[in-house]
Amino acid sequence: MKFRDYYEILGVPRTATAEDIKKAYRRLARKYHPDVSKEADAEARFKEMKEAYSVLKDPEKRKAYDQFGEDWKTGQEFRPPPDWERYSDFKPDGMGGAGDHRGFSDFFETLFGGGAGQGSFRQGFGGSSKGEDINARITIPLEDAFHGATRQLTIEVPELDGQGRYTRRQRTLSVKIPKGIVSGQRIRLAAQGGPGFGEGGQPGDLYLQVDFQPHPVFETQERDVIVTLPITPAEAALGRTVQAPTLGGKVDLKIPPGSSSGKRLRLKGRGLPGSPPGDQYVDLKIVLPGKIDSKAKALYEQLDEAETFNPRARLVT
Repeated sequence: MKFRDYYEILGVPRTATAEDIKKAYRRLARKYHPDVSKEADAEARFKEMKEAYSVLKDPEKRKAYDQFGEDWKTGQEFRPPPDWERYSDFKPDGMGGAGDHRGFSDFFETLFGGGAGQGSFRQGFGGSSKGEDINARITIPLEDAFHGATRQLTIEVPELDGQGRYTRRQRTLSVKIPKGIVSGQRIRLAAQGGPGFGEGGQPGDLYLQVDFQPHPVFETQERDVIVTLPITPAEAALGRTVQAPTLGGKVDLKIPPGSSSGKRLRLKGRGLPGSPPGDQYVDLKIVLPGKIDSKAKALYEQLDEAETFNPRARLVT
């Protein structure tokens, strides 16, 4: 089987540091992940770069790869060094061996619908090492972020069997949603990630990125909450105190006289909790009834006759 140079695939020099390799992989993963990429060859490129990364991020595998010489650059057949088998039970697709040869991150593309991150696959040799950190996403109601909550989450996770092959099992986790969490923030579940390697190897962690479900009333910007509040023409013209919804319940809001649609009022500290808490912004919207009865129509006609204000006076004709 012919292989391109793994360094070439990731776009890094052979002198690249481990951090350079990780950054290059993450950048390419965002570009070529099949769930988000529009590139015609995204799936093949993504598979190819995962194989390259699985070797170059591991010091022992990278050393063996570098020792093999320049055959990859010239496109000759791949012939692994004699002691390649001892390095790891994991083999990238197409490199032979028995059992399930998929990379560790392949499982999490399946388990989380492509939302799992590509954590670092750190297998030790002759010792132990921590398992892979896993990234996934959860969607919660906005009210959970305001009040805090505890939710049960059932996921499928990989584990190693007695022969070092990957299997799957379901795991039910109790996830605590902290009060005041914002969209995009992550929750860390210690030791709930990939299995550790070797005797005493600790499991990795599970990181859950929080997204908010669409809300019928509120929108958010970081910890600030935004709501559009309908008011009548009379309330806008005369000024009134009306009730406005907040995540903590209804509050009295004073509408200044002469308010127009689009005017924004601020309710300090009524957003998501925090230090400091967010604010709630109320955008006024003047609304007319669909039908006007004869009495209301007569009053509007009287108002029209008495009105001297021209809202279009500044328009250029």
